Amino acid sequence: KPDDEDVTELVWNDPINNIYRKLIFNKAGTKLRGGILVGDAGDYTLLHRLSTQDGGLPENIAALLPPPSAQGAPAVSDEVPSDPSAQICSCNDVSRGTIEEAIVNLGIDKATLPAVKKCTEAGTGCGGCEPLVKSILKQQLESLGGSLSNSMCEHFSMSRPELMALVRTDADPSSVDSFEKILAKHGHGDGCEICKPAVASILASLVNGVIIDEGRDALQDTNDRSMANMQRGGSYSVVPRVPGGELTPEQLIVMGEVAKKYNLYTKITGAQRIDLFGAAKYQLPDIWEELGAVGLESGHAYGKALRTVKSCVGSTWCRYGVQDSVGFAIRVENRYKGVRSPHKMKSAVSGCVRECAEAQGKDFGMIATEHGYNLYVGGNGGVNPVHAELLARDIDEDTVIRYLDRYLMYYILTADKLERTAPWQMKLPGGKNGGGPIEHLKEVIIEDSLGICD
Repeated sequence: KPDDEDVTELVWNDPINNIYRKLIFNKAGTKLRGGILVGDAGDYTLLHRLSTQDGGLPENIAALLPPPSAQGAPAVSDEVPSDPSAQICSCNDVSRGTIEEAIVNLGIDKATLPAVKKCTEAGTGCGGCEPLVKSILKQQLESLGGSLSNSMCEHFSMSRPELMALVRTDADPSSVDSFEKILAKHGHGDGCEICKPAVASILASLVNGVIIDEGRDALQDTNDRSMANMQRGGSYSVVPRVPGGELTPEQLIVMGEVAKKYNLYTKITGAQRIDLFGAAKYQLPDIWEELGAVGLESGHAYGKALRTVKSCVGSTWCRYGVQDSVGFAIRVENRYKGVRSPHKMKSAVSGCVRECAEAQGKDFGMIATEHGYNLYVGGNGGVNPVHAELLARDIDEDTVIRYLDRYLMYYILTADKLERTAPWQMKLPGGKNGGGPIEHLKEVIIEDSLGICD
C-alpha cells in the first residue's frame, strides 16, 4: 500500500546480462512481502513460497537476492516444494500434504502414479503438474523404504526416453513402425490411455506419417481425433492456425460466416488466434471443410505439439522495430507446425527489446536486435512461471533455425511424457565449467560436444 512504511528492499541490477531483481521485505527482515524478477526467475517457486509463509527466511536475507545464474547453476532444488501446504495442482487445488497422505494410505505396493492421481485428482486437469506429482511420489516412496518404478505404464517396463531410444536405434525400422509392433517387441498386453498417446508421439517424431492414418487415430486423445478442443457440456472449440497472427480479409470473412452458420461464440485468444466455441462433434468435418477452403488449418490447440508463434508487428509497422518479427514468426511456425513433442510448445518473436510478444516466457523465443536475434529457451507460464534462458546472442535467422532444430530434437528425444521444456531443461547436467544446464545446452547445440549435430 502507498502509505505502508514497514517496507525495505534489496535490488540487483545487472545491465550486461539484462537481469533486474527487487525483493521487498519488512523492515525487520523477517518477512518477504513481494518482489520483481526480470531476466532470471529460476527461483520463483522458492521465493513465492517464502512470501506466503511466516518465517523460513535465511539469517542473511541478502543471500536470496542473487539470481540462480549468478550462483553457478539454476535453483532446481526448490522445483518440488517441501512445504506440505504448498499447492502442487492448481486445477484441483491439491497440496503436497494431500499427495503424501494418499501415498502413505495406499502403501508401497499400491502407490503408483495412476493410483495417486485417482485418489487426489492431482494431475488430472491440464496435466502440467504431473512431473511434480511423480517427483513427490518418488521422494515419499523412498522415505517409506520403497522405490518408484521408471515404467511408462504396466505395459512398458521403461520410460518414454528409453522406449524412444530403442525404437529410434532399431536395426529394422519396419519392425517398430506401429503401436502393435512396438508393443509386441518391447511391451506386453493391450496398451492403455497412457502408453498409446506416448507411442503415437514417438511414431509421429520418427515415422512422420499422417497422425490419423493407418490406425494411428485410435492411439490419439479425443481432442486429437476430433481436431478440436472438447469444452464443458461436450461441445467443441475450433482454433484455426494463424501463423504470426496474420490473417487475410477473406479468412476473416469466412470465420465470421462459419460462426454465424453454426451459431458459434468467437473470441480472440491470448495466442493471437480466433477461437470458435460451441460446435457439435458432427459439425466439425463441415466446419473444417469450409475453413480449409480459404487456407485455414488446425492450430493444434489440443495437441502435444507446437501451438503458436506469437509476434508483434515488428519493423514493418512499428517505429521501434529493428527486425521483421512477423515474417520470421511465420517462417518458424510453418517449419515446426505439426511436430509432436512430449508436451505442448509455445513460441514468440519480438521485434525489439520492448518484448511485446513476451518471447522470454515461451518454450523458445526470439528477441530482435540490431544485429539479428537473441534466442531464449526453456520458459513457460502456468502455475509455476519459468523465465527462459539466453542460449545465443545476435544470431541471424538461419542460425536461429539451426539451433532450434537441434534444441527441439534433443528435447523430443530425451524428455519424459508430459514434461515441458522448462523442467526438462532444469534436469539436464551442468556445463563442463559449472555453468548449469544452459551451459550444457550451449555445448551440445552450439559447440556440438556430443558430435550429433550433423
